[in-house]
Amino acid sequence: MGRVHRFLGLSVGLVQRGMTSEERRSNYYCDITYTNNSELGFDYLRDNLAENSEQLVMRWPKPFHFAIVDEVDSVLIDEGRNPLLISGEASKDAARYPVAAKVAELLIKDSHYKVELKDNSVELTEEGIELAEMALETNDLWDENDPWASFVMNALKAKEFYRRDVQYIVRNGKALIVNELTGRVEEKRRWSEGIHQAVEAKEGLKIQADSVVVAQITYQSLFKLYPKLSGMTGTAKTEEKEFLKMFHTPVVEVPTNLPNIRKDLPIQAFATARGKWENVREEVAYMFSQGRPVLVGTTSVENSEHLSDLLKQRKIRHNVLNARPKYAAREAEIIAQAGRKYAITISTNMAGRGTDIILGGNPKMLAKEVVEDSLLSFLTEEVPNIEIHGEPVSQKGLSKIKIGPSSLALLAKSALMAKYVRKNEGKSWTYQKAKSMISESIEMSQSTGMHELEKLVAEESEIYPLGPTMALAYLSVLKDCEEYCFNEGAEVKRLGGLHVIGTSLHESRRIDNQLRGRAGRQGDPGSTRFMVSLQDEMFQKFNFDTEWAVRLISKITNNEDVPIEGDAIVKQLLGLQINAEKYFFGMRKNLVEFDEVLEVQRKHIYALRQSILTGDSDSCSQHIFKYMQGVVDEIVSGNVNTQKHPTTWNLDKLLNEFNVVSGNILGDSFSGVTEESLLASLQQPLESHVRVDNFSLPNLPAPPNAFRGIRAKSSSLKRWLVICADESNKEGGYQGTANILRKYLGDFLIASYLDVIQDSGYDSPYIREIEKTVLVKTLDCFWRDHLINMNRLSSAVNLRSFGYRNPLEEYKIDGCRFFISMLSATRRVTVESLLRYWSSPMESEELFVS
Repeated sequence: MGRVHRFLGLSVGLVQRGMTSEERRSNYYCDITYTNNSELGFDYLRDNLAENSEQLVMRWPKPFHFAIVDEVDSVLIDEGRNPLLISGEASKDAARYPVAAKVAELLIKDSHYKVELKDNSVELTEEGIELAEMALETNDLWDENDPWASFVMNALKAKEFYRRDVQYIVRNGKALIVNELTGRVEEKRRWSEGIHQAVEAKEGLKIQADSVVVAQITYQSLFKLYPKLSGMTGTAKTEEKEFLKMFHTPVVEVPTNLPNIRKDLPIQAFATARGKWENVREEVAYMFSQGRPVLVGTTSVENSEHLSDLLKQRKIRHNVLNARPKYAAREAEIIAQAGRKYAITISTNMAGRGTDIILGGNPKMLAKEVVEDSLLSFLTEEVPNIEIHGEPVSQKGLSKIKIGPSSLALLAKSALMAKYVRKNEGKSWTYQKAKSMISESIEMSQSTGMHELEKLVAEESEIYPLGPTMALAYLSVLKDCEEYCFNEGAEVKRLGGLHVIGTSLHESRRIDNQLRGRAGRQGDPGSTRFMVSLQDEMFQKFNFDTEWAVRLISKITNNEDVPIEGDAIVKQLLGLQINAEKYFFGMRKNLVEFDEVLEVQRKHIYALRQSILTGDSDSCSQHIFKYMQGVVDEIVSGNVNTQKHPTTWNLDKLLNEFNVVSGNILGDSFSGVTEESLLASLQQPLESHVRVDNFSLPNLPAPPNAFRGIRAKSSSLKRWLVICADESNKEGGYQGTANILRKYLGDFLIASYLDVIQDSGYDSPYIREIEKTVLVKTLDCFWRDHLINMNRLSSAVNLRSFGYRNPLEEYKIDGCRFFISMLSATRRVTVESLLRYWSSPMESEELFVS
């Protein structure tokens, strides 16, 4: 698509993993930018953790305009439950995790703890608490000075819900998460709240440092930042109501290009898992005997390898595609073969693979395989590492691709040239480099015509043009593969096309439909069959009445290996799926509603942060002045009641708080202000003293004359107008007196600050850099703590439902209180840090260390 857009005069960029900040920035500034949703999310979060404007990569101040999301249901619905997190290290005791793992081994399910599969929660019984406390030699698991409860709970969750080769795999001494939707390994992702450490302890691995969330956002909140949002997918119709309700986006069904002739066979139910797997093997064997390609979808690495072992017993050649590196590294090659005659492919979560299976094989991928098989041994002597480069794709059982004489001649020429260059010129390439050379040659063949390549080979004949020669060989082999794949594809269509077998029902009909949709693409023939057993995890998770189903099956047959296809069973299964969909929709809706509270706060903080980073020097100073005035306002409002006479005000405490915040910056000029003198001054007529350029109170020292120039006077006037417009205490009869006091103290603090930095002798850019650093670091520190508090609050408010209170409303109220408190603390610490710094500039290092 990039070529089309460039032809139309638009710039096109691509942001992908491994790019530098400069590369990302240049690509984001293109008219059209292609990127992965996680890359976009993390770039947004990283930009809002940047310490200066040079580190920003997105198009600030308005990075979001129009989004087109591919597989939009997968991104916004399936992955919407898991927020994107950027974590920092926390200082928790890693030694507790292995101890808790040992305790978890002692505890027995249903006796010492209860498990709720639906929401992945555990609850200790009285017996379990007593045994855990005895084993840990503590009197209270929830003791604040010696807390063990969270460690034991996480260890139990790791034991019950996080299974090896299902939720994660172990590789190179690390527990790596397997994405439940795509089946791929996510190396940089870690579970939060101590879960990952508990899994590492269970497996006896090295415990990585605990993490604390420093930034987070969900995909729903991220894509709602776009004024215009759209997307495409083949399976959104069942979630039409959710898209309309949650994202205000209607679903429009586009008719298929060609009629769908796929046959969806009835669901087969089995009493036991053993019976199900035996029948899956028999169906695969039957289809293999006919020559039809088969794709089997499984839910985990464990299940895919179990079925692989069953097929090996029958000597049925097949390929496995799951999260293990020896298989995942060959994903493209495995998919390229999956539509060929006699091809059997076992895949975990094919729904996330996003690749069409072409009947007869993918000619481009097959041509690349032929070239690699023919030339790699001449380009390098290095033996491929199976863990890195993957196991060779099984070709046994598949008919051999016939290569024409011209292609064989070009391959032989390329092989001889490679051998000569490697030996006579002393060049030694690694296996990975050799593969890259072939890939570059293939790319050259796509961008350069046949005649141009032949001309290039002729011109460079004296210097051994290896790249162009391999490109010519690829083009010739590609022609042969296209003809071969077309003929084999016609044969596969005649046999009935691709047969897809699902080995369990998903919690959403939409995911099952994605697997079904791998067969019968573009009007091709095909068929699908789902086989389930009553021992599958979903039935246990949603408390399906398996006893009723077993009794029904036993009435029909005594053989547990015989499948049941009755309407009663199918209706029950579909009803279970619909209930599961409703349950998870409720979870997503709850997550979005809770996240909307945080989203309002996040927008405010991130907008404030960007204005600090991208604003000019005057903008940064204005933030400091607002903070100083804000701190003064809080001190005044905390000690003044505008409905009562100033004689009742707590002026002594007010002055003490003001002096504590100001530190040494006021000097001797303010030392003469006492409670008595301030009260006497406030009781006199004040109107004549209200002047923008020289604001003071009668018989009290005037603020330093720092408001010189039109900008300073304008800033002072704006602050006075903001104070007068404050409606927080409109009812009080002494509001005017309190406002004048706020202005007087604010002017004194700001003017003293301006005097001190002017006397420091530092130039303006250095002063602004100090201000910006303190502003940003203090804001980040308190925002990080606020996220931790909000995460704890979201867990805690659910308990309030027992008191007939709405958890969401409680979260909104307390979240608002937390946020106001956080902003207040941010202002005060920022002001105190700056005033302390300029009181003793030589101690500046501590600002940067913290």
